[in-house]
Amino acid sequence: MKIAMIGHKRIPSREGGVEIVVENLSTRLVKLGHKVTIYNRKGNNVLDKNIKTKKIKEYKGIKVKTIFTINKKGLDATIYSFLATIKAIFGKFDIIHYHAEGSCVMLWLPKLFHKKVIVTIHGLDWQRAKWGRFATRYIKFGEKMAVKYADEIIVLSKSIQKYFDDTYKRQTIFLPNGIEKHKIIDIDIIKKKYNLIKGGYILFLARIVPEKGLHYLIEAFKQIHTDKKLVIAGGASHTNKYFEQIKELAKKDKRIIMIGFVQGKELEELFSNCYLYCLPSDIEGMPLSLLEAMSYGKNCLVSDIEENVQVCRDYLYTFKRSNVNDLKDKLQQLLEDNNMYSSDDIQKYVLDRYNWDNIVKKIEDIYIDIVENKGDKYGKNN
Repeated sequence: MKIAMIGHKRIPSREGGVEIVVENLSTRLVKLGHKVTIYNRKGNNVLDKNIKTKKIKEYKGIKVKTIFTINKKGLDATIYSFLATIKAIFGKFDIIHYHAEGSCVMLWLPKLFHKKVIVTIHGLDWQRAKWGRFATRYIKFGEKMAVKYADEIIVLSKSIQKYFDDTYKRQTIFLPNGIEKHKIIDIDIIKKKYNLIKGGYILFLARIVPEKGLHYLIEAFKQIHTDKKLVIAGGASHTNKYFEQIKELAKKDKRIIMIGFVQGKELEELFSNCYLYCLPSDIEGMPLSLLEAMSYGKNCLVSDIEENVQVCRDYLYTFKRSNVNDLKDKLQQLLEDNNMYSSDDIQKYVLDRYNWDNIVKKIEDIYIDIVENKGDKYGKNN
């Protein structure tokens, strides 16, 4: 099949979960013999200005098209999704696969040309605090377009599946993200750069945006008694005001280290050698960073929202969402606990449950089912 991917920022990139998913899905579809074209947004990695995105035409067997856009909040995604959709309509694709709700505003266009369209909802993006009133309404409109026009909708959590059923009476397919096995490596780069030692720090690794709840973690950490450090890894992504607030909070405690966006061996070392991974988020789709931490066999403390708990409820520690006091107490307990979950047990559980190859094969089956359906569904179960 010929397949188009629309809705991510850039591949290769770790700018967000959508980018990681699109790369993993696309590379595996190519290995299965399909022809995949991804539509990248023009521009540089917004999380690290030192990482330059080259205008590439091919990546790991994937055909790459770069779409012009304006790097300005509110315009970036709108211009990109419109132009990418126009190009995809005339690309003779069997399937156009949209990712994230905002890009789905354009779904009516390929349906005018009787194209087969599938959507993956990575999260209810209109809930995110970084968006203003107009952007929130725009994203919510994209959600409604997905409900009306998509041949199939994939969701990453049971709670989002229930939302679509309750709100729109629209059937969706629950299919979580996958993860790869990661080799645990010795500490080197992060010792030289940040003076970190194995097991000597708690790790937060995510975009620094309000819905990730980093402010709760900093407030809680400042109240606990420990010689361990709190390492904050991640970039801002359209939330500079919040990012400045976080820097102001962090500088009041010398144990807190902000290291910005990381990738490659430095990222692998951070996961491999942390004592605990913490994700205090208020909103999630399906947290890939949590899957990654557990694929390294790490114990994790997360907010008790369903999207977090669902990932690995048998091997997670949780605290009450948005509750700094409960987070403080749980952190202190885990720092004093010498009998946490076994690293091997965590790793085996998450890798058995979230296998990328199995997940991509299921997506391939969905594609085949849509393509072989001779009629145009125009949003079945609408």
